[in-house]
Amino acid sequence: MGGGSMKMEGDGVAGRRWGVGVAGQFALLAAVWGASFLFIKVGLEGLSPAQVVLGRLLTGAAALVVVSLVGRQRPPRELVVWAHLAVVSVLLCVIPFLLFAWAEQHVSSGLASIYNATTPLMTTLVALLALRKERPTRATLSGLLVGFAGVVVVLGPWHGLGEGDGLGQAACLLATSSYGVAFVYLRRFVSPRGLAAIPVATVQVGLGAMIMLILAPFTATAPVHLSWRVAVSVTALGVFGTGLAYVWNTTIVASWGATNASAVTYLTPVVGVALGILLLGETLTWNEPFGALIVIAGIAVSQGRLTGLRHRRVSASARRQHPTPPRATNNKDTTPPPRPLTETGQTVNNRHQGGPSTADLPTDPERLADA
Repeated sequence: MGGGSMKMEGDGVAGRRWGVGVAGQFALLAAVWGASFLFIKVGLEGLSPAQVVLGRLLTGAAALVVVSLVGRQRPPRELVVWAHLAVVSVLLCVIPFLLFAWAEQHVSSGLASIYNATTPLMTTLVALLALRKERPTRATLSGLLVGFAGVVVVLGPWHGLGEGDGLGQAACLLATSSYGVAFVYLRRFVSPRGLAAIPVATVQVGLGAMIMLILAPFTATAPVHLSWRVAVSVTALGVFGTGLAYVWNTTIVASWGATNASAVTYLTPVVGVALGILLLGETLTWNEPFGALIVIAGIAVSQGRLTGLRHRRVSASARRQHPTPPRATNNKDTTPPPRPLTETGQTVNNRHQGGPSTADLPTDPERLADA
């Protein structure tokens, strides 16, 4: 939802030990999370939605267990933490994964990836409603309005909606709403504990797999038609989209910061739509990519990206017009020693020797989860 021989500190060491730099992991993350909707679509060729989710969580949990063992990461010990992570697992894994898998029986993989991009908007909306300390700023409210206007454009109500198509799109929005509730719950009950991120993800995905195993006799009883395409897609969906992608995301957050890492949100729908068109022959109407651009603009506004860019330009212009005169120097240097920096110039937070904590992670997708 991302140490022993694989410490994920803020200097990008983990990325290099995977043989890929931080920028390469960012590209892989966007590709894998964007491709997740393609994997779901192909998996549905031989499996029911519940079977796809069961396979996804089992393989994802296995991948994260291996990562934890190699990195000598220990799971949390407090029962209250496991109880909170069980809630997160239902909200961040079981419910949205089932909803997206069911929805893709009725909508294209590209359209599902577009709706997935609304997750930051849903998270912001839930935070405003559920967290008393959250004060809506003008940028936040404007971004929400712009983003949800984009959702309406994607929905295209002027075309008329077939029953299955409309329910499929509604399921996608319910899935991202569940993500939003999950991220706010994480922020409220788990992040303040400062736990290492990868053990938290391992427990979270593992509990999701256990829940789906318990539900399997009731939800995953459809006939199985396993082909190599289906097997590879579900395995890739779990190992990469739900397992290793979290490791990459954790490394990116540690090296670039949560704000820069969250930029992957803008790329995943592009990848999802492109793969759907190129590999599955899907088609889009004009309003779907246009609405997606509006949604992305709304996310940028709500996160203050455009305002921050404008302020940086104004500050740079002011510095050029009014340069700061040099200060008089003393013989005694009282400047404190600098904190260690990452390769991108950000200060390193050394609180957690086992890698970034959940408190260091962004509250939008990657999302700890993709789809």
